[in-house]
Amino acid sequence: MRRALGGLTTRGRSFVAAGATAIVCAFVLGERDLLRAGVLVLALPLLCTLAVSRTRYRLACARRLDPPRLPVGRESRVDLRLENVSRLPSGLLMVEDRVPYALGGRARFVLDRIEPHGRRELGYRIRSDVRGRYRVGPLTVRLADPFGMVELVRSFSLSDTLTVTPAIVALPAGRLSGAWTGGGDSIARAVSAAGEDDVTPREYRHGDDLRRVHWRSTARHGELMVRREEQHFQSSGTLFLDTRRSAHWGDGQGGSFEQAVSATASVGVHLVRTGMNLRYVTDMGEALPATPSEGAFEGLLLDALAVARRSSSRSLSAGVTALRAGAGGAREGDGLVVAVFGVLSRDEARAVAATRRGAGTCVAVLVEGRQARGAAPGTGTGDEPSAESAAGLLRAGGWRVVTVRTAAELAGAWGRAGRTGEDFVKGGA
Repeated sequence: MRRALGGLTTRGRSFVAAGATAIVCAFVLGERDLLRAGVLVLALPLLCTLAVSRTRYRLACARRLDPPRLPVGRESRVDLRLENVSRLPSGLLMVEDRVPYALGGRARFVLDRIEPHGRRELGYRIRSDVRGRYRVGPLTVRLADPFGMVELVRSFSLSDTLTVTPAIVALPAGRLSGAWTGGGDSIARAVSAAGEDDVTPREYRHGDDLRRVHWRSTARHGELMVRREEQHFQSSGTLFLDTRRSAHWGDGQGGSFEQAVSATASVGVHLVRTGMNLRYVTDMGEALPATPSEGAFEGLLLDALAVARRSSSRSLSAGVTALRAGAGGAREGDGLVVAVFGVLSRDEARAVAATRRGAGTCVAVLVEGRQARGAAPGTGTGDEPSAESAAGLLRAGGWRVVTVRTAAELAGAWGRAGRTGEDFVKGGA
């Protein structure tokens, strides 16, 4: 009852104040009729409070986000289902789903009545122009009496997470020339080299294709044997993002960091969908190891980039060490390296260029800020960084270089960067 009294609306409190005032004045003035009116005015909100506090119906809530992960600027639909699981009909319900301000603010609905075991379907749309991970919910239900005297709030514990990923730019189809290298096992190669008699068979399992039965092994073992499935050759690669605050210009969507994150997401999704086994590295070291499942790594990468923030680190040493481990430390000429940078000093460009070993293909994407070239935030090296000098040092180390101002320019530069012999590609006007 105390909680219900705390839920008195402005109207309810006004009635309580007016009734109490009328009763006091009735005693002072000796007016019996005023006393009756005061008791009536005071009793109305109290009776409404008692009725609302004894509400026995129960509600169940379910929510669905479609889709739960989307790029910036796209819309997601939220579907709500509110069900009355009690035997009593509900009264007036004011439903509010808590939504972060970045997604458009709170969604509010008014439901007149839900019959026993009845349900109501509600829906609304949300969108965000800022990447990140947002909590949608919980749902709040406000119970009110017909006179608007009392309003009680009941919240569900259920909430969902919406992941807003960076904008993804579609890159031209095809693979970078010289990039389809790296580790992998191929039984097909072993078969062509050793002959069919040396194929390692296994026991027949229910559902195996009978065309794969290996008859010589079947006769030798006395039971049905089949050839093992071929393991196709899969290339490996490394995706690198420089997140240092000192390496990027500007804030918001127009800043170089947001463009670098979008470029990294675009390249990562493109390479994974071509069948490449990637790992994700930042200036702080390895962030995501290689995952055999294509869909799993794409989701993990987008989730990581959705919440990527600038680091306070001023050194690339940890990232360079991780790059070196993938570019040739484990296997000579191991796979493809695509690195997205902001501003690089000469010393940093030399250190990055030295990570390329063997015949591996290394591509550097340099994202320039919208401000004029020249002096950049201090790097502690004493030299003056610029895109041209960094590109020249990387090119001398065998890297292919793409310079863009926005992630949208990457689509036009990517195809040209894939052709052997074009080491430096300038994007934009």
